[in-house]
Amino acid sequence: MSGKKKFLFWFSYPFLGLVYALSVLPMPVMYALSHLIHFVLYRIFRYRTDVVRQNLRKSFPEKSAAELKSIEKVFYRHLSDVFVETIKSFTISKKELSKRMQVVNAELLESFYKKGRKVIAVTGHYGNWEWAAITLPFQSSLSPQGVYLPIKDPVFNNAMIRSRSRFGIDLLLASDMQNEMLKRKDVLSITGFIADQSPSDPSRGLWLEFLNQETSVARGTEKYARLYNMAVVFGKIRKVRRGYYTLEYRLISENAADTIEGEITRAHTKVLEELIQEEPGLWLWSHKRWKHKKPSHDQVA
Repeated sequence: MSGKKKFLFWFSYPFLGLVYALSVLPMPVMYALSHLIHFVLYRIFRYRTDVVRQNLRKSFPEKSAAELKSIEKVFYRHLSDVFVETIKSFTISKKELSKRMQVVNAELLESFYKKGRKVIAVTGHYGNWEWAAITLPFQSSLSPQGVYLPIKDPVFNNAMIRSRSRFGIDLLLASDMQNEMLKRKDVLSITGFIADQSPSDPSRGLWLEFLNQETSVARGTEKYARLYNMAVVFGKIRKVRRGYYTLEYRLISENAADTIEGEITRAHTKVLEELIQEEPGLWLWSHKRWKHKKPSHDQVA
């Protein structure tokens, strides 16, 4: 292990201790901390402002500079809130979390359980996607599982796994999804996917027009839904007020095996796009979503 890696490894423990200490604070105090984080990120370090501004300009070419600036400000305030809400996830109670992330149509998920159907629930980095994921265990009778990408720091990676799974969700490593889904093929499950990751290999994605840009969209949701004939729903997260969200499921496909290739990917990407256009400041604009360019031989659908 290099000197830098050793330093980061040992630094992780006291920092993680601080995270746990902060997580027990009341929410009003957490949001006071959010104000400080917002000031540091946005006003001092100007965290990824170049990425955010470029993404906004290209996504909303029809908007004025003042409108784009307004979205930018909302985004950084919301990002700071999501940061402290994620810290709160380490110790928040089931009762409090259930009040703060309310599913408005859980009966849709339960209907699939009663029919003996497996479900994929897909969403994007919108609203508080972390809370939407970790509440899966109390949204329906389906066995909850979620796909995750590991964090490079092993200390924080293990801590996030414990935090995300503390209410009972079974986390599946993205790089081993083929084997994991095969092992669980007979489990009556609901599997959570985040669909707006930028694929590491853009040629394997489906190229679509998304937010006025040529975008490679990962096909994982569709791949496994069609393979195991799962139902697919999109989780529409809306922010009611600070610290309170609703989660509404929209049916994408009841029988994925009956769809044509690309149909599900196009459908859930369209729903995400509509959600972002509805309230754009709640999406993760600092994500380098368009770092890949479409190869000349690919077509945009």
